[in-house]
Amino acid sequence: MSDCNHQCSSCSSSEGCQEKEQNERAIQNTKGIHNVIGVVGGKGGVGKSLVTSLLAIQTRRLGYHTAILDADITGPSIPKIFGIHDHAKTDEQNLLPYLAEDGTKIMSLNLLLEHETDPVFWRGPVISGVVKQFWEEVKWGEVDYMFVDMPPGTGDVPLTVFQSLPLDGIIIVSTPQSLVSMIVQKAVAMAQKMNIPVLGMVENMRFLKCPDCGKEIPLFGSDDAVDGTNVPVLERIPLDPKVASACDNGTLASLDMDYLRNTAQILTSSFDSKK
Repeated sequence: MSDCNHQCSSCSSSEGCQEKEQNERAIQNTKGIHNVIGVVGGKGGVGKSLVTSLLAIQTRRLGYHTAILDADITGPSIPKIFGIHDHAKTDEQNLLPYLAEDGTKIMSLNLLLEHETDPVFWRGPVISGVVKQFWEEVKWGEVDYMFVDMPPGTGDVPLTVFQSLPLDGIIIVSTPQSLVSMIVQKAVAMAQKMNIPVLGMVENMRFLKCPDCGKEIPLFGSDDAVDGTNVPVLERIPLDPKVASACDNGTLASLDMDYLRNTAQILTSSFDSKK
């Protein structure tokens, strides 16, 4: 306003000014983000954070600027996978994403807690608000592909992400079990109702390879356990002790592996062709 005296405490219009300022800051912070992909698991324990991390790592190896928004507020594991135990920094107005050793930008609640093992006793609306803050109040800079690690299920946080973030699509993570397949269909139905494209599925822990003879040992169900979802399977990855150890040690980004490289190539080729 032209007659503003900058005394917000006594101004009846200050809330409008603050909201305008926040909106402008959100636009500024996110204008460099070009593609946003949600990584969804219908239930916990299917390896959603692992798939999120692998997608970011492999996309980064293809030469793109990548970022991870860890929306799993009560169970954040992304920092540990990347070997990050420090706190996020800020400038005068914004949070700054942590730059992992491979160049992936990361924002997670564990980068803000005093101790990374501190529990989070927050209700759904507060958690959803934090996710929205991670999108709007983090100075992301230039990002070709942002991967959003979602909490399991179809509750407050996935709904907030679907409604508040400009998702270009989601990837479903599943294990080859009929039970998980049923729950996956719920996540697919939610995305369809929100008009979010389902890009495909990554089937995790498909098999364990025998270290002696190389035989693939199936760990769950039958080969057609996820066929009823009508979602194309982009890649099937095994349960690999080397990957598990690298996640525990925070060295996944430096591990020599091909997992999800093909998926990263498919995604980037698809999005690049639309430009």
